[in-house]
Amino acid sequence: MSVEIVRHAFSVHDFARMRESGILTEDDRVELIDGEVRAMSPIGPLHAAVVRRLVKRLTVLVGDQAIISPQNPVQLNEYTEPQPDIAVLRPRDDNYARAHPQANDVRLIIEVSDTSAGYDRTEKLPRYAAAQIGETWIVDVGQQVVEQYTHPVRGQYAHMHKKFPGEVVTSLTVPAIVLDVSDIFG
Repeated sequence: MSVEIVRHAFSVHDFARMRESGILTEDDRVELIDGEVRAMSPIGPLHAAVVRRLVKRLTVLVGDQAIISPQNPVQLNEYTEPQPDIAVLRPRDDNYARAHPQANDVRLIIEVSDTSAGYDRTEKLPRYAAAQIGETWIVDVGQQVVEQYTHPVRGQYAHMHKKFPGEVVTSLTVPAIVLDVSDIFG
């Protein structure tokens, strides 16, 4: 006789209630992926420096055209709410005070990867494409490359371009974002 293992998928609402009730705290580095609460990689000094550098440059470039949201939740669907390193969001008067941004609010996602590159490519990237996020960058700190993914089709990105130090990466979804890759890595 075989036993079927039943899994319970947590919804975004369940996940929020876990935080509200204290089951999960602000110090818990977790995100919700396909109904599973998953631990996120710790943030090392190099990763943090790249995120800070990007936030500073992006804020200047986009001005009031977008909201730069570092390491905050984005709801992709009822069961998935990752916390990308940076989400570039459509401007909104309430600054998303009433609810976390949803997929249609996102103009660009940036994941900074030092130890998490494989996870970001295999787990997060397909979910961003499935949610029709128009553009996602994976900033691979170890390889010193920016992978620019665009044109989501059936759960994957149709185009990927690699940009190296000395080259310029220009966002297709936020044309004001034009960065020298060398500046990203410092």
